[in-house]
Amino acid sequence: MKITLKDGSSKEYAESKSVIEIAEDISEGLARMATAGEINGEVVDLRTVVDKDCNLNILTFQDEKGKGAFRHTASHIMAQAIKRLYPDTKLAIGPSVADGFYYDIDRDEPLAADDLEKIEAEMKKIVKEALPIQQFTKPREEAIEYFKEKDEPYKVELIEDLPRDSVISFYSQGEFTDLCAGPHLMSTKPIKAFKLTSLAGAYWRGSEKNKMLQRIYGTAFPKKAELDEYLTMMEEAKKRDHRKLGKELGLFMMRDEGPGFPFFLPNGMILKNTLLDYWRQIHNKNGYQEINTPIMLSRHLWETSGHWDHYKDNMYTTVIDDEDFAIKPMNCPGSILVYQSEPRSYRDLPLRLAELGLVHRHEKSGQLHGLMRVRCFTQDDAHIFLTPEQIRDEIKRVAKLIDEVYALFGFKYHVELSTRPEDSMGSDEDWNMATNALQDALEELSLPYVVNEGDGAFYGPKIDFHLEDSIGRTWQCGTIQLDFQLPLRFEMEYTGADGEKHRPIMIHRVAFGSVERFIGILIEHFAGAFPTWLAPVQVNILPISDKHKEYGEKVLGKLQDAGIRAEVDTRAEKIGYKIREAQMKKIPYMLVVGAKEEEEGLVSVRSRGAGDEGQMNLDEFIIFLKKEIEEKSVHEKKGTE
Repeated sequence: MKITLKDGSSKEYAESKSVIEIAEDISEGLARMATAGEINGEVVDLRTVVDKDCNLNILTFQDEKGKGAFRHTASHIMAQAIKRLYPDTKLAIGPSVADGFYYDIDRDEPLAADDLEKIEAEMKKIVKEALPIQQFTKPREEAIEYFKEKDEPYKVELIEDLPRDSVISFYSQGEFTDLCAGPHLMSTKPIKAFKLTSLAGAYWRGSEKNKMLQRIYGTAFPKKAELDEYLTMMEEAKKRDHRKLGKELGLFMMRDEGPGFPFFLPNGMILKNTLLDYWRQIHNKNGYQEINTPIMLSRHLWETSGHWDHYKDNMYTTVIDDEDFAIKPMNCPGSILVYQSEPRSYRDLPLRLAELGLVHRHEKSGQLHGLMRVRCFTQDDAHIFLTPEQIRDEIKRVAKLIDEVYALFGFKYHVELSTRPEDSMGSDEDWNMATNALQDALEELSLPYVVNEGDGAFYGPKIDFHLEDSIGRTWQCGTIQLDFQLPLRFEMEYTGADGEKHRPIMIHRVAFGSVERFIGILIEHFAGAFPTWLAPVQVNILPISDKHKEYGEKVLGKLQDAGIRAEVDTRAEKIGYKIREAQMKKIPYMLVVGAKEEEEGLVSVRSRGAGDEGQMNLDEFIIFLKKEIEEKSVHEKKGTE
């Protein structure tokens, strides 16, 4: 059999071999690092036997899918440690996740934070035992009996939901056996650097109707240095938590009266509107026309678009005059109605319709998280209607706009091409054409990308932009989706140069994504210390005493006349206290004013980045600051430059 490897080289074998045996044949070093295999795009266990020609990729911790196998093994080690320490514990599920792993458990007496150290100590023993991990299968009925004897009701329920002819996969290490499809490492030995990070509640199978279980989170790395780096990043992330900073800086609040529905406070509205002013500026420059569509539309519209069949569980609905209506979870059907409001010609295309549309989605309460996961948000949508010949150039144009937006905030990013999901609509021909168009545009832009199989929208493939913040975390924000289906379902038309009717193609795209989520990301990216152009308060004027209040008010007036967002602190407090308060509020500039400043028309400048910067003429300071705001720099500047 011929095995084609990731680098294009190949190996030939006269007999079947497991993935780990092939890895050992390539190099001992690779075999030591191997965590899983990938055969023809499907992730498999290292024990999987290869018996025919295939493409094989040996996965390590450096691969996202390889990380998953490593951390899934860590979750089993944690479950084994819990069962050793607390044998009455019932196990639910324990997958790997983006930054680590978790296991959901059920105990009469929930674990406390102090218990995590005991579990970690037991995990270290299991790792030191270097237990071989073995995989085996049982018929469905035998598997059910096995877990009934073990008194593991959650495992029994999971198996009972599978088809009657299913063969059930198990993994065992020492005395511990778990229901699992894998993949896993060959033994417990490589899991040397791990940390249990937190406890949380989680409903069984994500449903609020089910019992609340306890979720134990952890993370794992091959080396202690990598774990230490991650934990340092997490500590920094806590300091930057947008929920904490949002409260301290008066940006937004959440209330029990509206769970998942954010309230923006005055400073938060300044931040949001400044962001949206920039959005309008860049979209106007790029030929977009802004529209606004209703927040609620009739059910038959959502049935035509396909959202009712594919998304209704996430939609809020109501009845008006005996007719079903849905609050919009997405803006696209409204844009289509705008397109159809008048006849269109090929001369009108591409037609770029942009909308800051307020959408509502029914997120489960356990998934809500500050501004990052909410139930209503403003989506910076645009829907572009175009001819087939315009696809490639328009995708490139959108990608450049998104790149310009992210560069402004200092974000790096990587790109994924997400392909057809199982729950999709449309012909193979349309999907292939759309996917190839996205691929061609990425290659013409020389944008490196990875393929994310099966993660496209139900109506088309997409390009996703994953941006990296100042402490190395990644966030999926921008997207470009190519859609042949909705124009077909809505019977959209334009008149071509030949005088005949043709079907347009539709691009769905966002740059910020959810404006609320993007603000949350910005809060954490800048740790609340926004660049001057974005800061809700750009200058704080600090009179040294009551005698200088009048001059402080005069300085305030001149700054405001120049369009600068400023405040004056007239409290009867010592100047040192006022400076510390302004620093806590992360205000970019402070202007200290006293007798000398008033006499000579000066201000003593303190900047957030450099502290005391000496005295400046007020008019010169205004010229300098307006230039900094116009440049929209993300870097700290000195007032005396």
